[in-house]
Amino acid sequence: MKTKKQTKTKPQDCPIEELFSLIGNKWKVLILRDLLEGSRRFGELKQATGASQKSLTSKLREMEDAGLVERKVFPEVPPRVEYTLTDIGYSLAPVLDSMAQWGTDYREYCRLKDKLNNR
Repeated sequence: MKTKKQTKTKPQDCPIEELFSLIGNKWKVLILRDLLEGSRRFGELKQATGASQKSLTSKLREMEDAGLVERKVFPEVPPRVEYTLTDIGYSLAPVLDSMAQWGTDYREYCRLKDKLNNR
């Protein structure tokens, strides 16, 4: 039986793969969710997402390098740092809205399926 040879695409060849290379991580999606509501300090993001300090630091740096997040350091003692979405980061709002709607619809599907199976 012949199988079709699969070729590995590069993220720039597939827009969906490119998107998921940028936000396809549990912490990144939660960071985006929270920053869509406005600027947040590191501690606020850590508490809201439940991410470890190491994971949150790593993901915020990746998102900053990708141009999705801006880090602002205030000249205060103790130092204060805030994270904000850039314009391109905010442009992900409809994507996250669609994901949230899909999640809501899927929960309802599962609820109805369980209800039917428990008759």
